[in-house]
Amino acid sequence: MRSTSLHLQTAVKHLPLIAILRGIRPAEVESVALSLYRQGFRLIEVPLTSPEALRSIAILRDCLPADALFGAGTVTQLRDVFHLRDLQANLVVMPHVDLEIVRAAKAADMICIPGVSSVTEAFAALQAGADALKLYPAELISAPVLKAMRTVLSSTPYLFPVGGIGLDNMDAYLQAGASGFGLGGSLYSAGMSLVEVENRAAGLIQAWHSACQTVGKKVPISNADMPKSEHFFEIEI
Repeated sequence: MRSTSLHLQTAVKHLPLIAILRGIRPAEVESVALSLYRQGFRLIEVPLTSPEALRSIAILRDCLPADALFGAGTVTQLRDVFHLRDLQANLVVMPHVDLEIVRAAKAADMICIPGVSSVTEAFAALQAGADALKLYPAELISAPVLKAMRTVLSSTPYLFPVGGIGLDNMDAYLQAGASGFGLGGSLYSAGMSLVEVENRAAGLIQAWHSACQTVGKKVPISNADMPKSEHFFEIEI
């Protein structure tokens, strides 16, 4: 089995944007997911609050290429991890920190990204084995707060602000130390046409590239991958 940490690194380096398909239905998930994959997304989640979410995740398993990470968001119960394991999903995204869920996800060899809103939660999640941190809700975690968190979380692999991220606010978060973003309503809303999803995805990808240019093409990805004297890693855009 391919190393999950390497799988995550490869996906993030390709495009560090997580597609959050809240409310999507099984009948549309394949066409939307494949379109997003073709546009560059390699991290795709279906929140468990979506209709027939596990069925949609099974469809993702069958349709996405092997380099994609797919699974569930809004994972709040331990049993959810076991359902995802049985579906051969490889991504568990949480709105909170539950150390039992983090440990279970890692024991099942899945990428786990718990939601944190404080340094205390962040350290606890990392100690339990979290692969990355979802800064949630980003509406309450400003760029200066993220910058302060990045200072003390210097070994954190990835920080993904989620909530309210759109075309006009990536720059500040990226400059503060974000590794990428989780994109929900700015990318997909229930019932949206495939054409609209594609247009939104194209705009958000362009906003990401523009943000990279704004900060001089130097994107904080993982301090663990950087020389000790550096804090940024060069990404081609």
